[in-house]
Amino acid sequence: MPAHMRHEPDGIFLVRISGVLKQAEFHGLQDEIAKHIDDGKKPRVLAMLENFEGWEHGADWNDLDFLMSYSNEIERIAIVGDPQWEPHALAFAGAGVRRAPVKFFSPEHLTQARRWLSE
Repeated sequence: MPAHMRHEPDGIFLVRISGVLKQAEFHGLQDEIAKHIDDGKKPRVLAMLENFEGWEHGADWNDLDFLMSYSNEIERIAIVGDPQWEPHALAFAGAGVRRAPVKFFSPEHLTQARRWLSE
């Protein structure tokens, strides 16, 4: 599966995405995060784009239900990946639209991304 999530002990939700991100997989990740939010958690998301090839073509990526319902409950989002994906990944994550700050880091700055998430 090219997209999966692990909840780390320090409260970080580590999301690993490789290959082409499928809409159904993305909705599954959102549903899992929503359950944790409903349980009172304030996620700090670390999205790792590894061998990332983009988003599923032809999918309807305009569904904003999760963004509208849960956006204010997410503390921060750090995206780590190849710099070629930075503008697209920031737009996809809603940088500048959601209350939570969203920041992009190149793979060699993973330590800084984790540090920023913990601030």
